[in-house]
Amino acid sequence: MLGDGNPLVLSAMSEVFERDPRFSLVATSATAEGFLGMVMRVPVRVCVLDWNIPALGAEKLIEVLRAQDKAPRIVAYGHDADPAIPRKAMASGAAAFVSRAAPIDTLVQTCIDVAAGKMVFPYLDIRELKTDPIATLSRKERAILDALAEGLTNKELATRLDISSNTVKFHLSNVFDKLSVKNRAQAIAHYYASKAKAGE
Repeated sequence: MLGDGNPLVLSAMSEVFERDPRFSLVATSATAEGFLGMVMRVPVRVCVLDWNIPALGAEKLIEVLRAQDKAPRIVAYGHDADPAIPRKAMASGAAAFVSRAAPIDTLVQTCIDVAAGKMVFPYLDIRELKTDPIATLSRKERAILDALAEGLTNKELATRLDISSNTVKFHLSNVFDKLSVKNRAQAIAHYYASKAKAGE
């Protein structure tokens, strides 16, 4: 399945994948919402997703897709002028990142590799990924930290995330361990420092 906000790019990509006998093009969408609706209804193995797909953007959409049973493997497709984008794609759960400036053959080969279970990213300095422990948090732990930063209590966290208070405590303990902090205030301080560093 292909998702791209630019109709010309979507049409050109569709043609390439339809002509290639190794692929069966299931559907295309120009919006994140349309893409999500289609993936929920039709089994898809590999998706090519425009990093800036309207209106949600790929980062959020990938996180939503990864939470589904039998989630498709996702190839993020975008401009790589900003080296943070491939890192963000990897952190959000994409299986690959391909630059829009790359030849179309690179995109096709990447889809084949991803279908075979590989992860394909341009050179990333993994040491840099590991310098921010927030990158090591699971999706649930990240949701806990985001909610924590809003000042929610354990009970409010449990209600929002639809989990028990004990599960909240378990996740909080993991968050504190991963961030090497001792309490909520330090975790929140770490969260805002990380966002400032990322320029968010």
